[in-house]
Amino acid sequence: MKKTPASEFIYQLISLLIAIILVHAVYVTVIRPNAQTILAQQQAQQEAGSMVTDQRSIYLVLKDYEQETCLILMLWAMMIMGYKAKLAIKENEMFAQTMLSVKEGTSILPEDARNLCRTLQELPDDKQSMLAPRTLLISLKRFSTTASVAAVATAIKDICDTESDRLDSELAMVRYITWAIPSIGFIGTVRGIGDALGQAHLAVEGDIIGVTSSLGVAFNSTFIALVISIFIMFFTHQLQLMQERLVQNTQSFCDNNLLNHLKVQASS
Repeated sequence: MKKTPASEFIYQLISLLIAIILVHAVYVTVIRPNAQTILAQQQAQQEAGSMVTDQRSIYLVLKDYEQETCLILMLWAMMIMGYKAKLAIKENEMFAQTMLSVKEGTSILPEDARNLCRTLQELPDDKQSMLAPRTLLISLKRFSTTASVAAVATAIKDICDTESDRLDSELAMVRYITWAIPSIGFIGTVRGIGDALGQAHLAVEGDIIGVTSSLGVAFNSTFIALVISIFIMFFTHQLQLMQERLVQNTQSFCDNNLLNHLKVQASS
């Protein structure tokens, strides 16, 4: 289904706001309070002179701002991909509907194309804008005008190629997010190492909590960012595969249900 750039931009903006609100709410109510409790326990153990318990808690791994940003971007990308996957599923559902009532062995002449066009034009506007009906309608109009089967074949191929390019270009935001997440993780690494170096004198005096916490920021941010990036890349490739199959299925559908029935009467 073809959507206007404005409506898609509004959806992406709203989905970003939802992702920010949801992830930040989880951080404020669950992750950061639990992480602060664990850090306070470790600080108390160190001040008491006992062995500091090294807890590999998920709260400590996720507590920093870089990880929160990565999770927001992940949720945003998943919403965008879910929206595009939903559109692709609706497009594929059109193949199960009768768009052209052409029986097997029936030939379509140029003068018949106008009647078939009316059938497609009677579809609801949201279905007319989908790839398969749109390709069939343009192809029938081309056949009615040119009375050339070769021109119809070229039109089908051009429409499918254009749609493939459009779908690929619309994934630019998802690709940017996939690139941005590891970059944010590396920013956390630089920040954490810088903080750890700034507290090196405390470690010499025996206070290692600050240094270990800063190093935790450095390594945890990169770890989370890379895991999220792998996760998003998997679903990005699945979405691309779904869209490529949609274009291929449309071209095959038009070839089998329209192109193979076209016939031009030989001039006497």
